[in-house]
Order: sequence, then C-alpha cells, then structure tokens
Amino acid sequence: MLIQDIVKILIDSGIEPNEANIEVRLLLESFAGYSVADILMGKKLDEEKLKIVEEKAKLRAETRKPIQYIIGLADFMGEKFLVDESVLVPRDETELLVRKAAEIINEHNFENIMDMCTGSGCIACMIAKMTKSTVMGVDISTEALHVALGNMEKMGLFNRATFRKSNLFEKIRDDEKFDMIVSNPLYIAPKFKAEIQKEVKFEPEIALFTTDEKGLEFYEKISSDAPKYLNAGGYLMFEFGLGQGRDVAEIMSSNGFKDIKVLKDLAGIDRVIWGNL
Repeated sequence: MLIQDIVKILIDSGIEPNEANIEVRLLLESFAGYSVADILMGKKLDEEKLKIVEEKAKLRAETRKPIQYIIGLADFMGEKFLVDESVLVPRDETELLVRKAAEIINEHNFENIMDMCTGSGCIACMIAKMTKSTVMGVDISTEALHVALGNMEKMGLFNRATFRKSNLFEKIRDDEKFDMIVSNPLYIAPKFKAEIQKEVKFEPEIALFTTDEKGLEFYEKISSDAPKYLNAGGYLMFEFGLGQGRDVAEIMSSNGFKDIKVLKDLAGIDRVIWGNL
C-alpha cells in the first residue's frame, strides 16, 4: 500500500483530488506522525502505521464522516481546535464574524463579550486571543462545553475565555452586562434536513436545525433578550444563512438595534450582520 493508493480510496469515493490529498496528509500527520517534510524527503513509512492511515481513509470514504471528527481537530484561523460530534466543525465563513467582532471590540476598548451558542468555543477563544476582552461562551450542551473548555486550556486562555451552561440567557444574571453579544446560532430550517451533505449529518442536530419554517427563531429569541444584557451602546452581531439577511436585519431593528450593517463573504454572499443600541 502506497500513499497514492490511500489518496485514491478517497478520490474513488467522490472526494475532490485536491481535498483528498489534503485529507490524507492530515491522516498521516495525526495517526503516523508523518509530516510533509517526510513525504518530500521520501522517508519510508512504517507499514503498521500506514495500515492505520488506510483504515481511517476507508472510514472517511465509506461513511463520509468529516475528516475533522476522525482526527479530532479542525483548523480555524491558524489554530487547531479540538472537535468531536458534539460540536459543529468550524467554517471558514465564521472567520468573518470573528475578525469583524475583534475589530469593533478593539476600536471601542470593549471588555466583556458574550458568545451565544458557543459550541467548540472557537469564536470565544479567537476573540479572547485577538483582543484584551474577556469572553463568556454560552451553550445548552454539556458535551459541547467540555470541548470548549479543552480548547480554552489548549490555547492558554485561562480567565480570558470562560464558559457556562445555559439555554440562551436562562442562566445569565440580570446584573451581568456585556459590551457585545456575538452568535453563530442554528439557522437551518427543518425542511432542508433531507438536502444536507452526508458529512453534515454527523454534526449535532441541536446545533443545526431550528423548529420554525424560516430558520429565524434563534435570531428572534436572542435579539429580543439581548438589550437586557447589553451596556448602553452595546453591539449584537450574528452570522446568518443564505438569504436570511433582510429578515435578520428586520428582527434586530424591531428590537431596538440601529446602524445595522452587513458584511459579505468571499463569494459575495451576505454573511455577517451587526448593530448597536
């Protein structure tokens, strides 16, 4: 078995060649300690380790389980975040949310930030890393919070990124105030369940699907309660799904947010929205 044969296993399953090469490289690094430098130098790989990599590649090919869940790590903004099937795999689009949030936080010297529906904690951890603020990540899932805490410890963000179990604002005290609430909430309507990619089916439904027909319920819930927990002039910022921008803007405006702005992703699609009180 050669490395090229393992790549072919993924390609034959329908994975694009470039992606297949990247994924095999990740498997080699994770399960065989075999780096890009080793590949370039033609270093011989132990047959037993190669067998393990082959087995993992077959698992990926046969089930379409995301490579990030197989290796337990996901790349996001230059960091490797711990992930498992209790949290979503961080998406590149979310980098827009983090960078814009950090820009506003640094501009206003904001100190206290909330990351609602934190999942793996990637947003909370990166904002804490990129600013001087303290970030509280909130999630309803105990399993997700374990992952988030692991990422906080991995990045050495003790007392900078903290986490709390709460169903939205349920466990947030009335006297706790924040300068910004940022969220990448669940926004896929149930009618789209049958259309999602095989890989996405491994991700937790509790972090993907709403119960309403338009996928807007969490924007409504968060926007309606956020003013109670924001300081004067505080910001609310969301990532949202395809075609939801106008609805989310109306929801935010009806709850007292002004100066609402939208940021497009690299594909020219509206992706991030924010406003302030």
